[in-house]
Amino acid sequence: MELRRKLMKNYHEQMQGESKARANSVKFNELYPVIDQSNALYQRATGLIPAYTQTLAKGPGQYIHGIAPKYLKKGKGSHVWDVDGNEYIDYQMAIGPISLGYGYEAVDSAIREQLNDGITFSQMHPLEVEVAELIRDVVPNAEMVRYSKTGCDVTTAAVRLARAATAKNKVLCCGYHGWHDWYIGVTDRDKGVPLSVSELTFTFNYNDIESVENSLDDDIACIILEPTVFEAPKDGFLQKLRELCTRKGIVLIFDEMWTGFRLSVGGAQQYFGVDADLICFSKAVANGMPLSILCGKQELMQLCDKDIFFFTTFGGEALSLAAAKATINELRLHNVPGFLAQQGKKLKDGYNEIAQSLNMPYTACNGADARTIITFSHATENALLMKSLVQQEMIKRGILWGGFHNLCFSHTDSDIDYTLQAYGDVLSLLKKAVDENNVSGSLKGLPVEPVFRKVTNFNTKPKL
Repeated sequence: MELRRKLMKNYHEQMQGESKARANSVKFNELYPVIDQSNALYQRATGLIPAYTQTLAKGPGQYIHGIAPKYLKKGKGSHVWDVDGNEYIDYQMAIGPISLGYGYEAVDSAIREQLNDGITFSQMHPLEVEVAELIRDVVPNAEMVRYSKTGCDVTTAAVRLARAATAKNKVLCCGYHGWHDWYIGVTDRDKGVPLSVSELTFTFNYNDIESVENSLDDDIACIILEPTVFEAPKDGFLQKLRELCTRKGIVLIFDEMWTGFRLSVGGAQQYFGVDADLICFSKAVANGMPLSILCGKQELMQLCDKDIFFFTTFGGEALSLAAAKATINELRLHNVPGFLAQQGKKLKDGYNEIAQSLNMPYTACNGADARTIITFSHATENALLMKSLVQQEMIKRGILWGGFHNLCFSHTDSDIDYTLQAYGDVLSLLKKAVDENNVSGSLKGLPVEPVFRKVTNFNTKPKL
């Protein structure tokens, strides 16, 4: 334990030393960043790439148009550079996958070493076994393990397993679970989903066990949820879900794309002390390499042997598995979840103190310390316009900001201090704009669009 603390201390001293030594261009700029190359690429993509982006949360609609960069070229540690050469402290972390930092040497060297031997092969690779053993060691109830590439691959596989095990059809869900038919049919992006499919999935309210109980019938195969997003479970909600599922013969699935390896190395099960039957991971486990994991109790997972079909060409791709092995070892060695919570708490408490000191009750920072969200709520001013103004001014000050604090192990104390200094200035600007009823007039570009993830038929009940 003492060695672990020393290694962690030495690493962060090195990171902060490098940050000071590299003539950081992140600063309180007088002008907004020049984004000519971003705009040129955007024009080339017009009519070529639907919605411009492969990942909605990375797309131009989530950034103030005309001010924010659209294309990033490189990253190192907690910083990124856009195609025009502007540098930013990044609090998006590739929308979750970067848990250690960009260009993190222990992971990158593992990828390079594996690259020398090959990427993917005609038979199984030893890393498939080695990483599965690691997952079994750190994740509660991970008695068997399977790999894929994206989060929705494994949530869909989990739902199929639950249906196979229970001989039931319906799904209750809470949160965001990907683009596949079984889930996306409950959202307002449901075109192309057969009605016969969408009528099998229903939603319930988080922290409302009554809404779950009122949605039950005898054909519920599984309950799948994000164990927490930004609201903490209350009154034993997760434990009550566990008891209900056990009593009713329903499979409990945790979608841990965000909580996995961030709240704790063992994920939400370990953090909250609740056992799930099946657990789905992606994002933070491989520090940016594409890998998703389905694991869980043997009695369910063994149905993947012969009963259900869940196989992919790239499931055993070795570069991602090498990255996952190195990442998990680093997460354990340095207690990275503890560090994320420590740095995140500084940001959360610091932001809220600034807002309170400026008498701004309409904005706050909430969520688990390791990953927080900034919210806006005002009687007359639009929340998205307020978010857009804050984003505009944070980007001007060299901070890539989307309303969240997605932290990584490379976020230094100087990053946090600089960010809080920026918040002090930016919230003062927001307060002035709100007081003058002129938030929209303070914007230099088109505002952020509404975030996809709102469902149109929330807390729907099965048709009995």
